[in-house]
Amino acid sequence: MSPAASPASPPGPASPPGPSFPSGPASSPGPISSPARGPLRASLLDWRARFGVLALIWGFSFLFIKVGTEGFAPFQVTFGRLLFGTAVLAVALVVKRDRLPRGARTWGHLTVAAFLLNALPFSLFAYAELTIPSTLAGICNATTPLWGMVLSLVALSEDRPTRVRAAGLGIGFIGVLTVLGAWQGFSGLDVTGTALALLASASYAVGWIYVRRTLSGSGASNLSLATGQVGVAALQLAVVTPLFTTVPDSVELLPLLAVIALGALGTGYAMLLQYGVVAEVGPTTASMVTYFVPVIATAAGVAFLGERLAWNTPVGALVILLGAALTQTRTSSRTSPPSRTTPAPAAAAAPLKAPART
Repeated sequence: MSPAASPASPPGPASPPGPSFPSGPASSPGPISSPARGPLRASLLDWRARFGVLALIWGFSFLFIKVGTEGFAPFQVTFGRLLFGTAVLAVALVVKRDRLPRGARTWGHLTVAAFLLNALPFSLFAYAELTIPSTLAGICNATTPLWGMVLSLVALSEDRPTRVRAAGLGIGFIGVLTVLGAWQGFSGLDVTGTALALLASASYAVGWIYVRRTLSGSGASNLSLATGQVGVAALQLAVVTPLFTTVPDSVELLPLLAVIALGALGTGYAMLLQYGVVAEVGPTTASMVTYFVPVIATAAGVAFLGERLAWNTPVGALVILLGAALTQTRTSSRTSPPSRTTPAPAAAAAPLKAPART
């Protein structure tokens, strides 16, 4: 799944995914521990372990969505996900002694961001997985950087393409066609479900660009913005869900546990994990988690859900990841990178410079 995307940390998948982050204030959710407190080797092992857990959580989010929709309507899955995610972030906010953002303008922008980065893509992925396998949903989530590059050419005048990035966009598009089996006329493919998953990925890209233009420099911490955004998205689903769904006659344990895990782990705890990884090793290394998400999502779907793969699915996924990596190349910056003891700019914290597993 996409990691949960928020203005303070990267997507994921399906946002993440994830996910959830795009541009935001350069503040961090809490004090960043200095590497001097322990041996460097121990510190590296620590972030690598958290990096691995983060990739697993966001990769398994697509499986959680699939299992959740077996017992609940898609809007109910999304609402539960946002509710439990908000609960985890709210607890972290209290523990950090932080506070929610202030100002009507900031909350107005957070409302739009909540829709574009949480409410809309989370719901689209949930509906998509009614008819497509979780493996395909996870791979569609990996196209977000491709959408991001296309949209940034229109919305961000300072983000101009290079030959390498343009080549990456073309390669990524070829990867999408490979996954979809274009030479076979897309036979056996649920067009509606696939389109919903791709639209969800595009929504992440639109949301990240919106946040970059509106919430940068708001003065609130990353954790504060993330909690506010996910909380507003939960309120949005609280209004929409009763209009389109009815209360289930019975609640099955496995789908319920999947929704709880999707929210508490994939939308709440994963954000907190990523804050720590970004603060310790920097946004560039932390963003590499994005490349592991579709791989884990595919492995989880095959191993635990019995989903079948044609040869073009993993091959196309690798081509998409290659294209996505190329679209994120940048010319060398004149400014030196931040030290590990300095809060990393939230603008750089978005995986693939786009994003919000999922």
